[in-house]
Amino acid sequence: MATDIKKAVSDVQQLCRSIREQVAVEVVGQSEVIEQMMIAMLCEGHCLLVGVPGLAKTLMVQTLANTMNLSFGRIQFTPDLMPTDITGTEIIQESGETGQRELEFKRGPLFTNVLLADEINRTPPKTQAALLEGMQERQVTVGGQTRDLSSPFFVLATQNPIEQEGTYPLPEAQLDRFMFQLIIDYPTEEEELEIVQRTTGMLRETVKQVVGAADIERAIALVREMPVASHVAQFAIRLARFSRPTDGASEFVREHVAWGAGPRSSQFLVLGAKAHALLRGRLSVDYEDVVAVAHSVLRHRIRLNYSATASQITTDGVIDHIIQELNSSGSAEIDNYSTLTREQRDQSSKVFRSEDASSS
Repeated sequence: MATDIKKAVSDVQQLCRSIREQVAVEVVGQSEVIEQMMIAMLCEGHCLLVGVPGLAKTLMVQTLANTMNLSFGRIQFTPDLMPTDITGTEIIQESGETGQRELEFKRGPLFTNVLLADEINRTPPKTQAALLEGMQERQVTVGGQTRDLSSPFFVLATQNPIEQEGTYPLPEAQLDRFMFQLIIDYPTEEEELEIVQRTTGMLRETVKQVVGAADIERAIALVREMPVASHVAQFAIRLARFSRPTDGASEFVREHVAWGAGPRSSQFLVLGAKAHALLRGRLSVDYEDVVAVAHSVLRHRIRLNYSATASQITTDGVIDHIIQELNSSGSAEIDNYSTLTREQRDQSSKVFRSEDASSS
């Protein structure tokens, strides 16, 4: 029996709406950050949350996890943390049946659905590297034996950007494993007033579980099934390629960028755009969906040179420049696309339904 695609999309929208409502019970504001976190989860991606202390980074992750009927683990990263404290280790146990000593694997906190890696830059590189295999391959190798992690599996890490004493910056290989880097900003005056009123009184509301593992798995599958027009995918690829100073980039990029984003960024731009369109109830992806996730995908994959630092140019500023450049050079193509959007979306929806029906 064919699945009703419009109903499936509506179900995912309702799922995310329920998560937002529950997160808002404990977290004031930060709606854009929460949406980006949900997009990453629908794409089976990981998030790195960067912000100064006291902006509810940890609370945001814990609250998001509490809305889902998934296992949750937390690692407080410290300088003395060892890789086996994350992955688990083999210990010698005496068998009750034979009386002989045997090696038994004790699982670490990595064996969970949602992992909060708190202050991830406070532990040495060898411990940070213990996450690499799990984040990319969804498996852990200990003692020569590979063990699969739970599914779904998401890493939501936090990092303080202002205090550098006793910290270990994440290596590029690990930064690239994160789909999004999200910047947590200060709340508005009205939001801060609400925070104070909520947290200094007697009454505290609790978050309810509104989403199960099966719901998340269906939403992830739906994101993968969504069609993407070739010219939209090409736009995402150009966005990534134009961040590389040796790949046909503008003079501005060549002057201020040491190296740009790799192919994984193109994949994440398309996947993130799919999820962004899905959350808005659309069955095909538009240019605006790619732009909506561009900063989160690219900002930690672009490295600026000394000239950019001296000129106080940020990675977000470089991304804005690339987007503006693409819009200018391809304005005719984008304008033509916008006039055909409805027809193309209708056609994409038909393809979406027919493919689903044939697979059922």
